[in-house]
Amino acid sequence: MRRVEFLTAYQDAAYAKRYQDRISALRALEERVAPGSTAVTEAAARSLFRLMAVKDEYEVARLYTDGSFQRKLAGQFQSWDRLEFHLAPPILGRKGADGKARKSNFGPWMMTGFRLLARLKGLRGTVFDVFRHSADRRLERALLAEYEADLDLIASMLDAGRIEAAAALASVPQLIRGFGHVKEASARKARAERGRLIERLKFPAGERELEAAE
Repeated sequence: MRRVEFLTAYQDAAYAKRYQDRISALRALEERVAPGSTAVTEAAARSLFRLMAVKDEYEVARLYTDGSFQRKLAGQFQSWDRLEFHLAPPILGRKGADGKARKSNFGPWMMTGFRLLARLKGLRGTVFDVFRHSADRRLERALLAEYEADLDLIASMLDAGRIEAAAALASVPQLIRGFGHVKEASARKARAERGRLIERLKFPAGERELEAAE
């Protein structure tokens, strides 16, 4: 599975197995309660991957140093004088008057920093992760925890009559876009939609109408 291979490179085999086990269990459950249906599993596979493979500092470093960046450069340019990176790192970055991150220019030496950082990906999320307390990283951990709780809820309630509602709830992370303040704003909207869809999953239309009639 392409996503499992990616998550193994992103973090490690245990991290990828965490993803694979969740999706495999959901696939088996969906097939059991609604034979032939894959809507919930497909939505969950996309969304969980999105939340587990965020482009954080370690991942940016890995992508710059795994060879793909150099191949792209070689494919577009015969030669170049120097590399210059425009980045807004949470530690070395600067902020504007509005408090929002501003990009700064970094020279070729940044490739050495990327190589070191890529080798430290095992620190991701641990107490030794110097980036874990940034607003983006805290938000991403919270969103992943919420989503895994949503998958548990879906697994506990899924039946043939709840496929559409479950697929909609499983798709909520697809609403989250961007970085920094843009991501925070889209996450707020996604969380509002999440609340509505949880109610829809718990109380399908037929049950709501019956309850209202009583």
